[in-house]
Amino acid sequence: MILPLGASFRECREYAEKNYQEIWYVDPGYRLFDEYIIGLPPIALGIEEGKKIIFPFTKPCHGTGLLGIEDTEEVERVRKTARWKK
Repeated sequence: MILPLGASFRECREYAEKNYQEIWYVDPGYRLFDEYIIGLPPIALGIEEGKKIIFPFTKPCHGTGLLGIEDTEEVERVRKTARWKK
């Protein structure tokens, strides 16, 4: 967990924008790891070293945090389907 549970969607987006050079934006309902992402748009996904995705994760009754998972195939899918902003 990069940002602990209890962060806001805005805090997650700002952290990703400040700490990762490669940022992709998605809308709520975007599928990541076969799960739908929820949140307030735009949802920022950070890519670290081309192999790790940093994204907001909401655990019911516990809140939202920023999570990072290494998966090069999912990184390539995000690069093809998300909106870019640097």
